[in-house]
Amino acid sequence: MSKSRYLFSAVLCFVFLVSSGFGSPGLRSHVVNTYTKEIGVREQSGRNDGARVETYLRYVNLPKGNPWCAAFVCWAYGQNKVANPRSGWSPSMFPASKVIYKRNNKQIQSTPKPGDVFGLYFPSKGRVAHVGYIDDWPEDSIWCVTVEGNTNEAGSREGDGVYKKRRLKSSIYIVSDFIS
Repeated sequence: MSKSRYLFSAVLCFVFLVSSGFGSPGLRSHVVNTYTKEIGVREQSGRNDGARVETYLRYVNLPKGNPWCAAFVCWAYGQNKVANPRSGWSPSMFPASKVIYKRNNKQIQSTPKPGDVFGLYFPSKGRVAHVGYIDDWPEDSIWCVTVEGNTNEAGSREGDGVYKKRRLKSSIYIVSDFIS
């Protein structure tokens, strides 16, 4: 095989691999990489403030001091050009067209994937009042792994930073997929 023909074949093979997704990490992987890099961000004074927190809030046009779990999710999507509600309001992360899982609803059931958004329902609020990312949803476990902003070690919805958490799957009320 001539050198030019070999080079042409190699280029075609590379183009095939990239276009089929094998040579590229893919959008979902980019989103996961973005939010994972934020693990360890902490509020400056414990009042929904600090440089990174204020960056998330600015993305959704909110001033410092506001709850920021949804802002964090929207910001990470925005860094990867994923269309999102660009909102600090947790319920806005679950438009019907994006919902893939809802606890106790067998009609809306798809296995959550890394980069999907989960919501926790708070009866005292009568709504979803905390959101974050699904990071792992093992089929053979009652637990899932999440990455969340504005939480803490105890899993509060009014926390102090970005944490990787382990939550019972039964605590997850709803999940949306903005990537697929």
